[in-house]
Amino acid sequence: MAEKAMHSYETIFIIDSTLEPDAIEAERDKFVKIITDNGEIGEIEEWGKRKLAYPIDFKSEGYYVLVNFNADVDFPKELDRRYRIDENILRTIIIRKDED
Repeated sequence: MAEKAMHSYETIFIIDSTLEPDAIEAERDKFVKIITDNGEIGEIEEWGKRKLAYPIDFKSEGYYVLVNFNADVDFPKELDRRYRIDENILRTIIIRKDED
């Protein structure tokens, strides 16, 4: 069976900042583990609590996390599905980086 092609991606997810610090850390760790189990983590940047550009669910701040990773082409769709079913994730984006 042939190996699937790996591509570079970056994702930013915003965690509800009204959670306790331990709960924020648990959310971050949960998604980093999902990515690690399905690909290779590159760099993780925690931007921390920041003001949102506009209120989301009546919240004006969120906890931002940026993750660079490599994974096969099917994984981003699964990652997006998992983001959507987690009520503590306010917004997300997954971007495929250009291969130079």
